[in-house]
Amino acid sequence: MAFSEFTSEISEIILSKKGYDIKVLDLRELTAIADYFVICSADSDIQVKSIADEVNDVLREKGIKCFHKEGYGALNWVLLDYFDVIVHVFKKEAREFYNLERLWSDAPFKIVEDEIKL
Repeated sequence: MAFSEFTSEISEIILSKKGYDIKVLDLRELTAIADYFVICSADSDIQVKSIADEVNDVLREKGIKCFHKEGYGALNWVLLDYFDVIVHVFKKEAREFYNLERLWSDAPFKIVEDEIKL
């Protein structure tokens, strides 16, 4: 199962802002919505915004523009759409409620962990 360099890059950006419980779902065989979902958790509104802003800013600096953004009003769940990859930044409670992993349980997935353990 091959996951893209782009999802790895997004995951590293998320880790740099202390996002956690990162899961990359491979949707290529299941839907035309996107090739991948990158899903992560955060503990507060501020952290949700910080992660989403950092992903958007770093990718924009590399010439990769976000097609669509949602969720900046409530900051419980921010969605960043990069066509082939959709990034979902959730507050922990919202992620448990919406449970995208269950909805897409047929998708192969990869769990991304921070290699630096304290």
